Amino acid sequence: MTYHLHQGDLPDGLLFGDAVAIDTEAMGLNPHRDRLCLVQLSRGDGDAHLVQFPAGCYAAPNLKRLLADRTVTKLFHFARFDIAMLYHYLAVMPQPLYCTKIASRLARTFTDRHGLRDLCKDLLGIDLKKEQQSSDWGAPSLSEEQLRYAAADVLHLHALRSRLDAMLARERRDDLAQACFEFLPVRARLDLAGWAEQDIFVH
Repeated sequence: MTYHLHQGDLPDGLLFGDAVAIDTEAMGLNPHRDRLCLVQLSRGDGDAHLVQFPAGCYAAPNLKRLLADRTVTKLFHFARFDIAMLYHYLAVMPQPLYCTKIASRLARTFTDRHGLRDLCKDLLGIDLKKEQQSSDWGAPSLSEEQLRYAAADVLHLHALRSRLDAMLARERRDDLAQACFEFLPVRARLDLAGWAEQDIFVH
């Protein structure tokens, strides 16, 4: 695994092909309170690019251009949170989307374990280390352990997508999954607008 740390934006001319894995790190789980600190991206080739944001500095034209590019599928694990953070701080809604957590919930109904660590272990035989999950991502200088943790969160999403797509097709739930992915931007906007906990579809 290799990673490249960038301050404030991706470098000019960096290409990610037709699918890019993306993750975010923030000061907490409330987009209105907890600022976006880091965005991680990978082509799925063992290489990761980490964009660190100082407080209040979210210009990032190259990253925004990639997020808005509809020829590039954005792969997330628990996209609902990540795209809400990206939309709130960068004012761009990433599309089109793929979420490995949603794909797992639809395809792997034999288990209730759908975390990224569970998927990597069950489908790829890879044991992710999660010790840095709750560390201080707003620190001006991130530790080597934090950076390696952040990079690892995007390195396996391409491979997971391939395995989950095969299961979804086998169970004839691929169309349902695609419909869920297409709804995710609306779900994220509902979260940001105050309907994160309330199910507006119930009677």
